[in-house]
Amino acid sequence: MANPPNVHEPETRESAARVAAQRPGTHRSWAETREQVRAAATTEPGRLWIIGTVVALLVVAFGGVTAWEISDRSAAASDVVNRSQPLSADAASIYRSLADADTAAASGFLAGGQEPLDVRKRYDTDIATASRLLVKAAANTTGSAESTQQIATLNEQLPLYNGLVEQARANNRQGFPVGGAYLRFANQKMSTSLLPAAQKLYEAETGRLYDDYGQADTWPYAATALGLVALGGLVWVQRRNYLRTNRVFNHGLLAATAASTVVLLWLVVGHAVASSDLSTSRTHGQESLKVLNDARISSLQARANENLTLVARGAVLNDAGKDLYEASFTKEMASLSDQLGAAVKLADDSTGKAPVTKAKGDMDEWQKRHTAARKTDDSGDYDGALTQVIGAKGSTGECFDQVDAALDSAIAHEQHEFTTAASDGRGALTGLPLGAAVLAVLAAAGAGVGISRRLAEYR
Repeated sequence: MANPPNVHEPETRESAARVAAQRPGTHRSWAETREQVRAAATTEPGRLWIIGTVVALLVVAFGGVTAWEISDRSAAASDVVNRSQPLSADAASIYRSLADADTAAASGFLAGGQEPLDVRKRYDTDIATASRLLVKAAANTTGSAESTQQIATLNEQLPLYNGLVEQARANNRQGFPVGGAYLRFANQKMSTSLLPAAQKLYEAETGRLYDDYGQADTWPYAATALGLVALGGLVWVQRRNYLRTNRVFNHGLLAATAASTVVLLWLVVGHAVASSDLSTSRTHGQESLKVLNDARISSLQARANENLTLVARGAVLNDAGKDLYEASFTKEMASLSDQLGAAVKLADDSTGKAPVTKAKGDMDEWQKRHTAARKTDDSGDYDGALTQVIGAKGSTGECFDQVDAALDSAIAHEQHEFTTAASDGRGALTGLPLGAAVLAVLAAAGAGVGISRRLAEYR
């Protein structure tokens, strides 16, 4: 016999569907969720819950974005201090060492077959320094195709240059005139291959330094905007609470507001201080270093050309039919004068200005002695001119050494100024990313507690 139909079956199925829809973990459509939120928003407890959630999310987002943006700025500031500026300084030292080696080679050649020990030692030290710094640059220069290419060029050409200088020395010791040709060829390789590559390396690394400066100095706009929005939301919630309950303070919301205010002030003041210090390190440190390095390079090239004027003895002419090395000396001395004038303006204290002023006075004396040496040489007294150029006392070489020593002192001072200011700038951001994250979590918790207490009044 067939079972009688179950008249309650449709009702039972509908009840089961309602139960299933109410079970935790059961999938609900977005439309259903939106409808429930809309329904909740029609009651005060529901509105409070939504407001509390939005405010907590705003505060957490503020802390997270602050931590992210400041971490990025702090990393860039660290790169300025620990990576890009040292690499830029090393590139400048490579250039200076190569130029000084060329100067020492010419000075030793002019001294005759018995090259002075101190001049030979200076040349060897310069070559060793350039080689060591090239190894260091190759190990630390990453992601820059330009720097990698110039380092490869320098590593390839430096042994060739050194070989030409040794050939010049060997022939000079034996009194062979061809030694002068080898030295001029070595100087040509230095001028057309090595120094241009070193200059491009310096420019590439200095460009990376300025990129790091720009990244570290960029204002954290997103974090600042979120902070203002979060604070505005907290103030609005507390005002709303006061208007509805006539209660002045909600301790949880007050704590959240205080924590968010601390983060925002820390963000604004910390980044402003860091930006100011980094700007100081750039203006009164890096910019001065760049001008001083350029001045030192001009001085070295002028000295090398002065020596080669005596080595070539008019054998090498420029397009205008004048002595190539003498014309180059005049050009480099004019550049040196301009660079020293700029360095005096950039120096921000007497300690920085004093060595530059001394270098300017020594350069003027150098120019006077050089003019006298050229008159002596032009009159046919080569030996007398040689003494006026490479002699121990009263020579142009003495003035050059004094200029070089003064510039070295000025560079050391500006390097200290840079390191101090840039380190202070980096230090102003220390702890801010972690502090912002922690305070944001505490602020969100405070907002949650404050809203929960209001919700408890409706139970």
